[in-house]
Amino acid sequence: MTAEDILAKLIAFDTVSHKTNLPLIEWVEEYLSGFGVGSHRVHDETGEKANLIATIGPQDVPGIILSGHVDVVPVEGQPWSTDPFEATVIDGKVYGRGSSDMKGFCACVLAAVPKMVESTLAMPLHILFSYDEEVGCIGVRGAIEEIVDWPIKPRACIVGEPTMMQVVLGHKSKRSIRVTVRGKTGHSSLAPNYVNAVEYAARLTVAISDIGRDFAANGAVDPLYDVGHTTAHVGMLRGGTQLNIVPDEAVFDFEFRAIREDDADALVERIKTYAREELEPTMQAVHPDTGIDFHTISGVDGLDTAPDADVVSFAKSLARRNDHAKVAFGTEGGLFQTMADIPTVVIGPGDIGRAHKADEYIGLDEIEAGSAFIHRLIDRCRA
Repeated sequence: MTAEDILAKLIAFDTVSHKTNLPLIEWVEEYLSGFGVGSHRVHDETGEKANLIATIGPQDVPGIILSGHVDVVPVEGQPWSTDPFEATVIDGKVYGRGSSDMKGFCACVLAAVPKMVESTLAMPLHILFSYDEEVGCIGVRGAIEEIVDWPIKPRACIVGEPTMMQVVLGHKSKRSIRVTVRGKTGHSSLAPNYVNAVEYAARLTVAISDIGRDFAANGAVDPLYDVGHTTAHVGMLRGGTQLNIVPDEAVFDFEFRAIREDDADALVERIKTYAREELEPTMQAVHPDTGIDFHTISGVDGLDTAPDADVVSFAKSLARRNDHAKVAFGTEGGLFQTMADIPTVVIGPGDIGRAHKADEYIGLDEIEAGSAFIHRLIDRCRA
């Protein structure tokens, strides 16, 4: 099967993150088995989702991990021109959910399996397909925990997110938090006797925004990013029912995206401290059962690989280009670095600018470029 053939198979599986990915995983298992390649699953606690790990080549030397996620984002409410779960080729482009992000890379890897098997590899290639990347790089953590216990530590990891085949050596860390403000309701004519949850939520959002503005004006800057400083963002705020009722609840979501010089967890703790020491005492002086609760939605560890690292020069040689970049979006690459101390870069076919939108696509020429990269990698791993 060609990479295009395999991509069509992968797109046909509806692997939106809140659904099971097991039918796709089973198909990949059977495909690998047809070439005599064994694999095993690392399930989530429900048993409804799984990572898949397969190794081709010797087991007693350090190898290269090829990492990709098989979950995709929803399509509801998007004006698709084609069926998002059926690969449609128009003018040299394959349309379908996940085509760029990032089933295209997975298809390139799987299409190269026959060559991997036929080659006499001196360095193993580890294929890792994970679940729930789109909701916070959740699934791959279980797989990395297993990899940490391998007797031979992998030499490097290549995460195949869509970068138009540019070597990416960094992305920001991210912490996404949901805040619930518990107030005390009553008639608005007696507002001072109650605790307005929306008001305290607004004070918190201003504090978060102030941190972001301070980083923009005075913070450290990494020029490889489009936005070179750490950012703070409040993306959703809701509360209240009507004007003459003091709202007893407000909920909002915020995030920090931090460059290497800043600690995202410390920034979250700074907001919690402000809520605990500045806002809650005032609230509870009016009604003791009020307060502010924080819930972590997701977190992505930052990736920061040195430009002169061996994995960077290795990936550049395979890509046949000498430039590198850092990107705004998060990947599991940071987890390979922080959890397992595995040198990691991100490089893959497709364009992240097409991801998560209607009519997502990947060019056939981009698939060809991704496949050529994998084939050159195999050649470098030969005995």
